[in-house]
Amino acid sequence: MATIILTGGGTAGHCTPNLALYPYLKNDFDNVVYVGSENGIEKNIIENTDIPYYSIPCAKLDRVNKVKNLTMPFKVISGIIKAGKIIDKVKPDVIFSKGGYVSVPTVIAASIRKIPVITHESDYSIGLANKISSVYSKKVLTSFPDTAKTIKNGEYVGSPIRKSLYKASKDDALKSFGFNGKKPVLLVTGGSLGAQAINITLRKALPDLLPKFDVLHVCGKNNIARELTQKGYIQTEYISKMENAFAVASVCVSRSGANTLFELMSLKIPTVLIPLPQSASRGDQILNANYFQKKGLAHVLPQQNLTPESLVLSVTSVYANRYNLLRNLENNPIKDASREISRIIADYAH
Repeated sequence: MATIILTGGGTAGHCTPNLALYPYLKNDFDNVVYVGSENGIEKNIIENTDIPYYSIPCAKLDRVNKVKNLTMPFKVISGIIKAGKIIDKVKPDVIFSKGGYVSVPTVIAASIRKIPVITHESDYSIGLANKISSVYSKKVLTSFPDTAKTIKNGEYVGSPIRKSLYKASKDDALKSFGFNGKKPVLLVTGGSLGAQAINITLRKALPDLLPKFDVLHVCGKNNIARELTQKGYIQTEYISKMENAFAVASVCVSRSGANTLFELMSLKIPTVLIPLPQSASRGDQILNANYFQKKGLAHVLPQQNLTPESLVLSVTSVYANRYNLLRNLENNPIKDASREISRIIADYAH
């Protein structure tokens, strides 16, 4: 009986791609289990499936309050010890890591036990966690062709994309959100954790947007503005079935996390990208967004230029230009790499 441990988290983007692989992995593995953090969003996502979930302590690099990073080594060591105990119990044949700070202890614990590790990097530039994991990995698979060239054991395969995204009914989804379908729907999402800069600016822009669009706003945990009850404006903290949100979207405003980006491009949704700025990240979202803008597949609105006026202008321009964007998306199809990634993982389990 073959067993695999999946790991990754911190954001939904480090977790949901594992669910895209799951239908294929079940063909090669009798047991699929997940190792994540004790309180991260990946726990909520995985516990809604039939995949057993194990939690470990872990530490995220704080780019603002660097004093907090002094405790990181102790948390990482604690995480490695706990992950090791889980590995000894589960006895996996292979580990698949989707990155994020959650994954590092499990990857190191697996390496100590000579268990093969396969890592996947979604972003254009490799993140810190995956830089560490790459040292212990047999292969680092990538979503972008250029990324693989920067890693010694890198291999370009593409991005895993959930099959469920293609199966949603637009009519049913419109009804579920309370839209009548008479106006195009603007989907606004700041990622699984929300984005305050986008939330604040969007709400200021609503008077100019609502005459033209119904607005579905995925605003992140604890970010609902309950005083705003305009007709055609729907707020929700998080949507577990994003396929329904994508199904209704005529145009989208989004951060530029790679997994969401590849899903939007695969579904051919005209999109305004507002990458997380360099001041709050390592700049990965900026590189992701610029890659797709250069190909004529999306429009980038840098956060430093974000105002209610620039947001309205970008959304209306992208919607007006949607047929050109759709043509470019047709000419640059995004492939689902789930089957190929699953095959590579299975090869290392035997």
